[in-house]
Amino acid sequence: MATDPARRPPTIDPTAADRWRRLAPAEGSPWLHEEIGRRMEDRLQWIKAQPRTWADWSPLRGGLEAHALLARRYRDAEAFVIESEPALADRTGEALTAPWWSARRWQGGKARFDATPEDGVDLLWANMSLHMAADPEALIAQWHRLVATNGFLMFSCLGPDTVRELRALYARLGWPAAGHEYTDMHDWGDMLVHAGFAEPVMDMERIVLTWATPEAALAELRTLGRNLHPARFPALRGKAWHRALKQALPELAPAAEGEGRIALTFEVIYGHAFKPTPRVALSPESAVSLREMRSMLQRGRPGA
Repeated sequence: MATDPARRPPTIDPTAADRWRRLAPAEGSPWLHEEIGRRMEDRLQWIKAQPRTWADWSPLRGGLEAHALLARRYRDAEAFVIESEPALADRTGEALTAPWWSARRWQGGKARFDATPEDGVDLLWANMSLHMAADPEALIAQWHRLVATNGFLMFSCLGPDTVRELRALYARLGWPAAGHEYTDMHDWGDMLVHAGFAEPVMDMERIVLTWATPEAALAELRTLGRNLHPARFPALRGKAWHRALKQALPELAPAAEGEGRIALTFEVIYGHAFKPTPRVALSPESAVSLREMRSMLQRGRPGA
């Protein structure tokens, strides 16, 4: 069920977000997504839980190389892939299928594309997708249903300071917003708790990417997302505007350092949270799912 529109991010156009979700990457996973996935995978060394099952949420855009890192780390665990779009599922299946001669066949189990276990997976991995969701609370609630009791979620997304230089440039030139706004990590923590997760741990870092030319900068930015702001320019941009943008982009090169390269900041948010045993609130009538009842019975009666 969709959440209250008043609680959703106010600057995401749902139609544009849905169109982006269905669009397959032209040339594999974006480099930045792979790098963030590598850094997030490195954080798994601090988590003692060893999942028996795990699922990768939308790895074609989130990171195929990151998926391989998890497959090596959890080589004895059963791996699932979740792609909500059939076209992306086909592309992902082809990308993740190792040829018979490849060493990747011995680096981890083959990913499954069928339904995840009824009781959920021990780890749900979601790299760089949450900031592009029109209804992130509904997405987090869906993730909560996919995670097994005592399992955990690991995710990454972009934060509010992302491309702040480009936003300032657009504002100075009097153009509509360069992109939709991103959610603060503290708000993500609140949403996780609201969905039923526990002990959320949030972390943030800033990554600065540089490019030698405007063409190179725009080419990479196109792989990372789209402007989902409802007040974005409503029509196709002309050649004159595109020329003006390329002329203005070199202004984003740091004056004192950077050797004249265009530089943009990306705020990256990492988060993980566990799914505790469900608790039933005291009320005249209470309804729980069969899955939740099974988890409570396995835990035992409180106070017994």
